[in-house]
Amino acid sequence: MSSHHHHQKLTTAGILVTLGIIFGDIGTSPLYVIKAIIGEREITEELIFGGLSCVFWTLTLQTTFKYIILTLQADNHGEGGIFSLYALVRRYGKWLYFPAFVGAGALLGDGIITPPISVTSAIEGLKLVSPDIPVIPIVIVILTALFAYQRFGTKVVGSSFGSIMLVWFSMLVVLGIHQILLFPSILKAFNPIYAIDLLVKYPQGFWLLGSVFLATTGAEALYSDLGHCGRKNIRVTWIFVKTALLMNYFGQGSWLMTRNKPLLEGLNPFYEMMPHWFLWVGIIIATAATIIASQALISGSFTLISEAVSLHFWPRVTIKFPTDIKGQIYIPSINWFLWAGCVGTVLYFRESSNMEAAYGFAITIAMLMTTLLMTYYLHYVKKISMWFVAVILLIFISIEFSFFVANIVKLKEAWMFLFVVFGIIFTMFVWYRARKITNQFIDFVSLKEHLPTIVDLSKDNSIPKYATHLIYLTKADLRQDIEQRIIYSIIKRTPKRADIYWFIHIDRTDEPYTMEYTVEELVDDKVIRVEFRLGFRVQPRVNVLFRKVVEEMVSNKELHITSRYESLNKHNLSADFRFVILERFLSVENEFSIKNGFILNTYFAIKHFAQQDTKAFGLDTSDVMIEKIPLVISPVKNINLKRIPLKQNETPFPL
Repeated sequence: MSSHHHHQKLTTAGILVTLGIIFGDIGTSPLYVIKAIIGEREITEELIFGGLSCVFWTLTLQTTFKYIILTLQADNHGEGGIFSLYALVRRYGKWLYFPAFVGAGALLGDGIITPPISVTSAIEGLKLVSPDIPVIPIVIVILTALFAYQRFGTKVVGSSFGSIMLVWFSMLVVLGIHQILLFPSILKAFNPIYAIDLLVKYPQGFWLLGSVFLATTGAEALYSDLGHCGRKNIRVTWIFVKTALLMNYFGQGSWLMTRNKPLLEGLNPFYEMMPHWFLWVGIIIATAATIIASQALISGSFTLISEAVSLHFWPRVTIKFPTDIKGQIYIPSINWFLWAGCVGTVLYFRESSNMEAAYGFAITIAMLMTTLLMTYYLHYVKKISMWFVAVILLIFISIEFSFFVANIVKLKEAWMFLFVVFGIIFTMFVWYRARKITNQFIDFVSLKEHLPTIVDLSKDNSIPKYATHLIYLTKADLRQDIEQRIIYSIIKRTPKRADIYWFIHIDRTDEPYTMEYTVEELVDDKVIRVEFRLGFRVQPRVNVLFRKVVEEMVSNKELHITSRYESLNKHNLSADFRFVILERFLSVENEFSIKNGFILNTYFAIKHFAQQDTKAFGLDTSDVMIEKIPLVISPVKNINLKRIPLKQNETPFPL
């Protein structure tokens, strides 16, 4: 049994893996949440008790109720995340692609700021030991090493993640309990009246929600990683994680109340709680925890883009498989894009307190989008009453919109992330819309009508043989159809004589890991159609998949692949296989509306930088012929070209 399925069950090993993979992001928030809430404000009972009460109720309503109880139900054959959720509900609303785009863009934007704020918060603890220590270079070295390591996969270090996070959460508990025992009255902050008083009565208290929100920023990533550990493990582990987080938050509050100083003076309560002799150990454990949290976000970003490519929301990019662990992938372009974003963030903000000002804005948008998709899931898939769904929608839209409004003040600092998020959403929108437009102009014809011509062509010895086995990729969902351009390529452009013609169709399923195929001989030993049914998390490595099909057909005695050339056949050599890939380019013969012209020109400009079809489909270039096909969508009409007679003094050119 694979480790992937093993960890779906409730086991000690599963709980340990869950600690390492799922709760890294939300688990490292004690490093900066209380510090962000206090800021430069005067330390008062109203502020401390109110802030802690807000944190507790945010973790209870937002993380526990919305994500742990409700959203984790929306698993797509064990997988989670905004695209998995979209795949479950897309048939119920044509516009649902939009919240999926926006949510995915916001999550990728979050991936640029979470690693810097987490690692910087941890390393800043070194200033307590040595005030002159260069924090920024150390953070950049750690982040660079982390991103450079991605190409090797996380199989080696992944097994130790859970143990390190167990140590981290245990440290949170011990530090917190020690402080709570010094000031037990801090536990009164569980009373929601303190949260209400802070938001209503405290001067500009509502705007503190922007800092309170940082306590739940990892909840969206938690859902995205559902497939790695399973719902039961996440729910049981959350009891321990939430307890550890709250003990540490309340411990920090207790330290603030017993400190008897009016201002925080730039100190971090998290580190101030530690005994001086433990500081070095605490900083090392915190750094390890933040690296693990960053790793989970990077892996989540790779998964997100891989799904976007499969759902035709993103240009094809190089996707590598560094280990044999199911679902573990590496995308070089996204890896180095995130690295550049993270390093730029560190250099721009320089201190974690400055990053706090920009952090959280993008993730509120992602949470709102998940709420919209979740209401569709609860009503249409789970068949829950519309009234009950409306109440849930109202509760979470109210909470998340409040967080969104409170985070609006961060726009001034978060503009660069907004720019990145907008760029990602824009790319997804253009790619999706352009494919919708171009697919309208794919003409399908009856394959049955052209089969006699193809058979005759195959037997025509007056035409040089192009290949023994000639393979085309087709978008035709129906087996009796074929694109007109494929028929044009075989019969008209340059007649391509072959012994066997193959038509391969890839059908994307809404399940994540489907791997099935069917074979149908349309003309015995002459025309064969292969249909692959692949899940949206499976890479379409056609070369590998097709070879497997051929091997199984040969072993079943359905196919002979000995060369059909006489000189090679007698030596029992294998036949040749050649793929033909038809690539479209935008013809100059088009006359577009401004909107369609902008979308299509942008699409083809992006496509120029995207991965070629040969690599995207995992085809060996030596076996592939690429044919360029002009795409004419809106042909130029009403050409005002007029023929005029020759002038009388002009004589025709003598023959």
